[in-house]
Amino acid sequence: MGPGPSNVAPSVLEAMSRPLVGHLDPAFVKMMEEIKAMLREVFLTKNEMTFPISGTGSAGMEFCFVNLIEPATRVVIGVNGVFGTRMVDVGGAFAARR
Repeated sequence: MGPGPSNVAPSVLEAMSRPLVGHLDPAFVKMMEEIKAMLREVFLTKNEMTFPISGTGSAGMEFCFVNLIEPATRVVIGVNGVFGTRMVDVGGAFAARR
């Protein structure tokens, strides 16, 4: 359900052609800490668990959902389209009670 196709800026293409930096690389860790600090400013929080998620909004919803429910947790999901239906599927995969 993402937008597209979209033209990609030459600067983005150039950046994507560079070697990848691993998630344990000190440069990555430093960059992630800077980004987390900026996100805390944007969201006016001091919560250390503030961090970016690389994915769609739906991926972010699923990330939150699966980290909040435990097996047999009762959940109420409003279904009014594809995203609500997807959360029902995600809840079912994690044995949430409906």
